[in-house]
Parts: sequence; C-alpha cells; structure tokens
Amino acid sequence: MHDAPGAWLSAEEERAWRTFFETQILFWRRMARELQQDTGLSEPDFALLAALLEAPGGSLRPYELSEVTDFEKSRLHHHLTRMVGRGLITRSADPGNSRAAIITLTPEGRAAITAAFPHRAAHIRRWLLEPLSPAQRAALTEISDRMGGPLRGDPQAS
Repeated sequence: MHDAPGAWLSAEEERAWRTFFETQILFWRRMARELQQDTGLSEPDFALLAALLEAPGGSLRPYELSEVTDFEKSRLHHHLTRMVGRGLITRSADPGNSRAAIITLTPEGRAAITAAFPHRAAHIRRWLLEPLSPAQRAALTEISDRMGGPLRGDPQAS
C-alpha cells in the first residue's frame, strides 16, 4: 500500500476494517430493503416515526428530531414534508414560539410504526442475532460498547 511505516493499515487491520465496513453496508442495505418491502416505510420514515412515538405526546420540534435522528436540516425538512403528505405526521405552529413548528405523530403514523416494529425485530434477529452464538452476541455487545463509548464522548470508555 504505502511505504511509510504506519502510513496505512497492516494486513490484519485492513481485513478487520474491510470486513466490518462491508458487513455493515450489506446489513443496513438488507434491513432497509426488507423494511420497505414488508411495511412500506423507508429507514428515514422508521427513524422519525420511532422518535416521535417515544417523545412525550408524540411531538417534537424539528431541531429535536434532527438531534435524535442525526438528519441534516434540509434533508429533515424535505422528508417531513413528504411524511405530512402521506398522513404520517402533522406540522403545526408551536404555540409557545410562532416561528417554530411542532411535528406530531398522526394515528396513521402511530399505526404504521407500531406495525413495523415486529418486522424490524424479525429482521434484526434474522440478519444480526441468529447467525451468532450467545457468546458471539455477548462479544458483539462488548465490542460495540468499547467502540461506541469514545464515539459518544463517554470519558469512562477506553
């Protein structure tokens, strides 16, 4: 690869990186395809509806949805507009701030996300959990915690 020591990954590091990277792409591609086929919801639909379902009163401001789902402002705006058109959510003026909006889950949106959860659980089991032994699942959890802690800014993680 590169001549300078440490300039690139060793063969072992390269294999670990590529295996991780390729597997997570395949996993999420499969999860998205099966979610869409089984429920008619896209991954962004699922993420936004799930966030609203968990929110008090089924409502959040757009910036709160953006923080929870990590969507960019423009992407979020366009996706919310499509979801309003499909009757999954409503967008209304915030009574406490006329310049702000409140996004609220509709009964149709609640029904869609509630119906999608068993499909999502089945997909997770099929593509992530069932191929692994209990010991491998425990190792996956430990590895994910180890990697995720510093990425979340957890000072206790190493």
